[in-house]
Amino acid sequence: MDYPEAVLKKAQRLEQLLLRVAAGEPLVALNAELSFALDEAEVARQQARYEEGGRTWEALIDGRHGHTHKVHSGIREYLYARKAEDDSLRAPQLVREVADHFGVVVSAGHVNYLLRQRELTAPPGRPFKPPAPDGADSAAARRTPVDNAGIFFPRSREGGTARAGECGG
Repeated sequence: MDYPEAVLKKAQRLEQLLLRVAAGEPLVALNAELSFALDEAEVARQQARYEEGGRTWEALIDGRHGHTHKVHSGIREYLYARKAEDDSLRAPQLVREVADHFGVVVSAGHVNYLLRQRELTAPPGRPFKPPAPDGADSAAARRTPVDNAGIFFPRSREGGTARAGECGG
C-alpha cells in the first residue's frame, strides 16, 4: 500500500525514539526533539509492535491516514480561472476539461464544492427565465390552468370514455 510521505517519516522518527529510549536517553527530551507526546505506557506498546514486526520501522507505520488528494492547487486554480472567464460553464463540462487537461477524474459534485468555496457557482434551482416582451400574445399566455386538466383524468364518464358497466349509473 502506498503511504503518504508524512506517515513514513513519522514511523522512522518513532523508531529513532524507541532506539534512543532503549539506549537510556530521557523520554521527555526525545518527545520534544522528535515532536511526539508519548507516555511510558505508549512507548511500551510501540516497543512491543517494533519487536513483533522484526525491529523495522515499517512495523511502526500507522495504518490510519487520509486518502490522497486528487485535486491539487494547480487543478483548483485552473477551475477557478475557467469559471471566472466563462460563467456559463457547468460542473460536467469542467469535469471533462480537467480530465482532458490533467488526466484526473473528479466528480461533478466535488467541482461544485470547490466552486462554492470561491462563490463561483450559479444560484441553486432552475435558471431564471426572462419574461416575454410586452405585447407578445402567445398561446401559452392565453391558456388557463384548467385547460389541460383532462389529461390527468382520461377515463371520465362525462367524456364518454368509460366502458359500459364500469360506472354504477
